[in-house]
Amino acid sequence: MAKTRGNGLLMVWTDIDPEFDAEFNRWYDQEHLPRMLQIPGFLSAGRYRAVKGGPKYLAMYELEDHNVLRSAAYLDTQKYQPSAARQKSGTSRIGRNFLRNAYRQIFPVHTHPIEQTAEMAPVLQMGRIDVPSAAEEEFNDWYNTVYIPGYLAVPGCLNARRYVAVEGQPKYLTLNEFEHEAVSESEAWLRARDSNPWTRRVRPYLRHDEGSPGVYRRIYPK
Repeated sequence: MAKTRGNGLLMVWTDIDPEFDAEFNRWYDQEHLPRMLQIPGFLSAGRYRAVKGGPKYLAMYELEDHNVLRSAAYLDTQKYQPSAARQKSGTSRIGRNFLRNAYRQIFPVHTHPIEQTAEMAPVLQMGRIDVPSAAEEEFNDWYNTVYIPGYLAVPGCLNARRYVAVEGQPKYLTLNEFEHEAVSESEAWLRARDSNPWTRRVRPYLRHDEGSPGVYRRIYPK
């Protein structure tokens, strides 16, 4: 099977007003994503719409690693002449609250070979987080050894990965993959979230970006 995941991510969020939804989605699905997936090192891509939090739309690109974004092939795509559809529907004209962040995976350190061929998850929950520098070591230890293992035991939670930003802010991204939208509202999830005393100690350090944590449902590929 073809590899679909490396250890890098490119994440692009934007809000789009409802009257532009159809043309924006048509341009993204038919023109923009296919062009991006021709770039060596872009392994797979998906698009999501927020059901909780924001911004409204997310385009997620799985990369061999974040250095793909420094390649000549990627940089050349930034110079292309936009089509009429791009000029009409692009985020530069109709988008708001635009965020573009690039990430390097920090947890797990090594991705299991089977997971490297996984498809885009049906639902994502994402936390975009900053913490004070004095608390970072404890924050990362807690997240990797307590918080994520507890959530992975919750029915409907398929996987969890953590990233550090190499472009953009906030510094940390947590990416939880769900079977359905209600996983983080279940009793099992709430127990996992609040059961450990270490969690209560670390939680005051967390500084979530606006719209985080967000829950997103996949809209492409359908």
